[in-house]
Amino acid sequence: MQVISLQSGSNGNCIYVEAGGVRLLFDAGISGRQAQLRLAARGRDIADVDALLISHDHSDHARCAGVFQRKFGLPVYATQRTIQAAGAYGGLGAMTDVRCFEAGGGLLFGGVVVETIPTPHDGVDGVAFVVDDGCRRLGILTDLGHVFDRLTPLIQSLDAVVLESNYDPVMLARGTYPEPLKQRIRGPRGHLSNSESAELLCRAASGRLRWACLAHLSAENNTPQTALACHQSVLGSRLPLHVASRYEPSEVLEL
Repeated sequence: MQVISLQSGSNGNCIYVEAGGVRLLFDAGISGRQAQLRLAARGRDIADVDALLISHDHSDHARCAGVFQRKFGLPVYATQRTIQAAGAYGGLGAMTDVRCFEAGGGLLFGGVVVETIPTPHDGVDGVAFVVDDGCRRLGILTDLGHVFDRLTPLIQSLDAVVLESNYDPVMLARGTYPEPLKQRIRGPRGHLSNSESAELLCRAASGRLRWACLAHLSAENNTPQTALACHQSVLGSRLPLHVASRYEPSEVLEL
């Protein structure tokens, strides 16, 4: 299994996963042109992608789904409520191949199963994903709301995880965001802080977990160095850590 974060953050999210001969994109918060160029920079052709899966309706995850469908012919998988809400925000345009699923169900692509996990994030009908090729399991766990009960046993079942580590609590408290936005971010339907993410990994990381990629870092209330330092202070050297950039594609992460 191979994983490339094409971009991660409130400025746009898109992750590429290749497993069992299947090629999938998760979320479409960056332009089709950016996705095409960033995949090409890592030796991949977006025309070879089998499907686009949308986690929830927020624009940094869904805004370019229509472009991906029309420009590259990708079937779009999302819940019905997610498609309706994303369209209402700013319009996705005409799409001729939308395949709706129920949150909590599984999707089959060849021999690869994608599990959808409902989250308490404040999207309309949000999900996280687990990609299972029969040998390896990858979690794509961002926009989680809070550390809900299912997360620990879920991570214990994974071989690798892309996990949100959105903000540093001190930076958020001292920052310029209006107070209602601060409350939303740190509330039960917002995002995980660095410490919440690190403590979750510390509880859940078993001998099976090979690496974690910290994702969806805030530009205003976090830095890659701050997120890594927090995780290393909790985890020590027991787990290799990567950080998904807000501005450029990651290297190909192997699993």
